[in-house]
Amino acid sequence: MTTLALWHDMIQRQDLDRLGDILDPDCVFLSPIVHTPQCGRDLTSLYLNGALGVFNETFHYTKEVVTPEHAVLEFSCEVEGISINGVDIMTFNKEGKITEFKVMLRPLKAVNLMHAQMQAILKALAG
Repeated sequence: MTTLALWHDMIQRQDLDRLGDILDPDCVFLSPIVHTPQCGRDLTSLYLNGALGVFNETFHYTKEVVTPEHAVLEFSCEVEGISINGVDIMTFNKEGKITEFKVMLRPLKAVNLMHAQMQAILKALAG
C-alpha cells in the first residue's frame, strides 16, 4: 500500500495508528496555527492526531494533485457551524515517507476556531 493510500485509509477509519509507517523520523509539520515548524515524527504525529480530534465525520477530501514527490489534498468540513476549507501538502522522500506535512486553512474564522480547539486537544494529548 502506498503512503497516500495508507493515509486515506487511516483518515477513512479515523485512526492514525500507522503514522509511524508513513512519516520519516525527521518529518516537519507546518501548522496554520503555530508559526514555528514542528520537527520530528513524534510532534508531527501529535499535531495530526490533534487535528483528527477536532475534525469530525464531515471531513472529506475534495481534490487531489499528486506527483511522486508531492501530494496536495484539498479538504472541507464543518465544525461548530463554520465551513472549513483547507489543503494538506505532503512532501515524500525516495522511500515514499512523508518528510514535510503542511496544512493551510481558510477562512479566518476557521483558523481562529481551530486554534482554540487544537490548543485544548494538544494539551490533553501531551498529558
